[in-house]
Amino acid sequence: MNSSAPQIGFDRFIQLDWAVAALNVRAGTAGLDDLNALLDAAGLGAEAKKKTRTVLNRLWLEPRAELVDFADRGIAIHKTQPAVAVAALCWGMAVATYPFFGKVAELVGRLSAIQGDCAAAEVHRRMSEIYGEREGTRRMTNMVIQSQASWGAVERVERGKRVIRRASTAIENDELTAWLIEAAVRYAGKPVSVTSLQSLPVLFQFILTRPLAYVVSNSPTLDLRFEGPSNQFVALRVPL
Repeated sequence: MNSSAPQIGFDRFIQLDWAVAALNVRAGTAGLDDLNALLDAAGLGAEAKKKTRTVLNRLWLEPRAELVDFADRGIAIHKTQPAVAVAALCWGMAVATYPFFGKVAELVGRLSAIQGDCAAAEVHRRMSEIYGEREGTRRMTNMVIQSQASWGAVERVERGKRVIRRASTAIENDELTAWLIEAAVRYAGKPVSVTSLQSLPVLFQFILTRPLAYVVSNSPTLDLRFEGPSNQFVALRVPL
């Protein structure tokens, strides 16, 4: 599923309002001028603005071919359920689009699961083990953590040395729940155990309150698979 996905690409700090503006452009409720105005107001230079737009293009404006339908379904949820947290839609799209973003989220979620916080140095160390010991890995990991702070998921304290979870957001909409699960499955690149869905580290910011096996079984894009009498897995449905 991630075979054509870039290994690294989320290399800029992305404020939540920029991501939401890109979402609204795709939804047809805002124009590119509105997005550009936000970037200009942030004081970004020409090169920084260009690179930021590249991230936002992949995120919402020009998703990869295999994610176009996924993005459009996220936009449909936004249009029919405007009260749904737009941060959840941006998070799901980032996880599905950028494996690097997803891996940072997974590590922060796993390392902070017990005490609610973790050392940024430990996140950096594990990202370096996966993506290599180079300055780009550290810088981009910082960009993702900073972005996740802007999106309401974490708080950076002690001059960024520690990362603290913020209060989780309850997801009570079936369509958004299924869409976020699909984002996690796309990130994982393989079927995911249904019993693990409530505590997936990559979705640590959210509490999935709905009956998940029921939600998955009613989703047109997800399949519920059985391996033995008690092991259920969720996978992407293969188009006929």
